[in-house]
Amino acid sequence: MNMTSHLQELRRKHETLSEMVEEAQRSPSTDGLQIAELKKQKLRLKEEIYRLTQH
Repeated sequence: MNMTSHLQELRRKHETLSEMVEEAQRSPSTDGLQIAELKKQKLRLKEEIYRLTQH
């Protein structure tokens, strides 16, 4: 996998997690810890994308 396609995949995953967080926040039955974990995953992806694009 080349760098461009890898970055595209990371961005796609980040967007999917964003949608999951939004959906979970709208659902009253969603556990706060689950939302926090999704946000952590999203942040890790964002940091990885940033790291890869700064080199």
